[in-house]
Amino acid sequence: MSEQVLIRPLGRPGDLGWVVLAHGETYAAEFGWDSSFEALVARIVADYAVDHDPAREAAWIAEVDGKRVGCVFCVAADDETAQLRILLVDPAARGRSLGGRLVDECLAFARRVGYPRIRLWTNHPLVAARRIYLSRGFRLVREEPHHSFGADLTGQVYERELAAAGN
Repeated sequence: MSEQVLIRPLGRPGDLGWVVLAHGETYAAEFGWDSSFEALVARIVADYAVDHDPAREAAWIAEVDGKRVGCVFCVAADDETAQLRILLVDPAARGRSLGGRLVDECLAFARRVGYPRIRLWTNHPLVAARRIYLSRGFRLVREEPHHSFGADLTGQVYERELAAAGN
């Protein structure tokens, strides 16, 4: 029996809480990050829930057989720049190209609503995500060491220009 895979807009009851829960549990298990990371995700999610502009900001949930397994948010960094935030694919759902599909959804939306560029901030241990970003034309523009979430990390900022459809 084949799996039912769906990328849908965020907005069902439980979506917001799932995003926070999944990030907290996954990053603690995979990288040993403490609850300050979950708190950061909770702030991002709360800000989006309370005050996002639906004409310029959106978020998506990936599902496999009706179960939430991934997410990504696209928010305004400024008038000219979209920001890809809190991409996650549950470890049990990896290997289905869901991370790439979520990033593609974000890029298509940012392009469609007229952002000239998109940016994201990540950290060096997130190797699989970095591969997705690089394969979609993002380039590393800045790195900076920091101590966050109970770990020594290197924060990385990636950007890419958004041209008309097809790029």
